[in-house]
Amino acid sequence: MTTSTLAPVQDLNLLRTFLAVHRAGSFTAAAPALGLTQPTVTAQIRSLEEQLGRQLFQRLPRGVEPTAFARELAERISGPLDDLDVVAGGNCELDGRTAPVHLAGPPELLCSHVLPALAPLVAGGVRVHVATGEDEELLEQLREGRHDLLITAQRPRGRALSVTELAEEEHLLVAAPAWAGRVEARSEGVPVCAALAAVPLVSTADDMPVVRRYWRTQYGKQHPAVGPALTVPSLHAVIAAVRAGAGYSVLPRSLCAADLAAGSLVQLQEPERPRTTTLMLVQRPGAEQNSATGQVAEALLEAARTAENPRLAPA
Repeated sequence: MTTSTLAPVQDLNLLRTFLAVHRAGSFTAAAPALGLTQPTVTAQIRSLEEQLGRQLFQRLPRGVEPTAFARELAERISGPLDDLDVVAGGNCELDGRTAPVHLAGPPELLCSHVLPALAPLVAGGVRVHVATGEDEELLEQLREGRHDLLITAQRPRGRALSVTELAEEEHLLVAAPAWAGRVEARSEGVPVCAALAAVPLVSTADDMPVVRRYWRTQYGKQHPAVGPALTVPSLHAVIAAVRAGAGYSVLPRSLCAADLAAGSLVQLQEPERPRTTTLMLVQRPGAEQNSATGQVAEALLEAARTAENPRLAPA
């Protein structure tokens, strides 16, 4: 693409709208980040296509796919527009401070591992705003520009987002010592999964997604329970309940390692096929314009590289 092939674009806002749609992957997701309605975004893209005389997006059942021309255009304008937005938004270091880095992820992981890793940066002047929520919701918010970095187990679609595999998290089948003793005393030939039929299950969700995946991976069948005996709002609450003797659960090793070492939780079975989840660090396009974003990302990667738990080594 050369400048001689393009008609002049008088309104930079049309290019900003185009870039937001290209990065978000849909008109709907781009609209909140721009402070516009979806029909306005559609109208602006149509206007830009008319000015350029080229189609920019293929409409799909879910979202849009940029044309080859649009990908080249985005590559060409993203740097200059991001630089302008940094200055306009006060993200540059004119006052000696950078804008806050907006980081999102699972609350338990953020509390137990991420925030300690970022403490030295914060002490040194880097500002970080943290948000928590479900993976799918946070990914959508990232596309809308509300987060700069996201730690997630859900691999995002699209080419615009930068994705780095951060760590492998292993899940373990655990219970308090009293319940573990009953499971260990099961009759010869009775598998662990069968012995657990008489033990209450603790989970963060009624549909028990982690427990069900563990059962399919380890035992090749569905978990028999229709729902947990106890449903609590967080993994920290699961650990507290299981530690107190409420029953058993499937938990990330990184969150229950201290209890396992202290003996307040017991691993019920060493799995033949470890059940792991890949944690990814996703970065929003344009977030690199704030130099602090790179510092936060590097601190998280370094924490994963040097973690004592081998399952938290980089994937």
